[in-house]
Amino acid sequence: MWYIWLIAAGIFFIAEIATVGFMIFWLGIAALITCVVSLFTANLVIQMAVFVILSAVLLLCTRPLIEKFVNKNEPELLTNAYSIIGKEATVIKSFDEVSKIGQIQVGPETWTAISKNDDVFHEGDTVKIEDIDGVKAVVSKV
Repeated sequence: MWYIWLIAAGIFFIAEIATVGFMIFWLGIAALITCVVSLFTANLVIQMAVFVILSAVLLLCTRPLIEKFVNKNEPELLTNAYSIIGKEATVIKSFDEVSKIGQIQVGPETWTAISKNDDVFHEGDTVKIEDIDGVKAVVSKV
């Protein structure tokens, strides 16, 4: 029966590589310890009890330690299109009176923009990018 626990441990470790939660790892450790226990007893109930108890203890005892070392106060890193949120841009094509859509330039990039508060902006105005709506930047007055 020891080989089944060894295979289970291997599966748990492979599954841990595919995930990022660092939780399945402890199931693999519990399966390895149960593999050793299975060398001393053939009773499946005892083996399952050892596995379940070890899994619970390892998860409950180590999860708070891991959460302590993971910095959850770290600001979210905005990438791709969302990296322009909060930046100022220059209007390069005046906003249409009806649709409230125009064009802005943020650094080297040109974006189609819509007005957040139905304001109309003209060429040369400076606006602040509030959000991204599909492929359009949502802007407001600076």
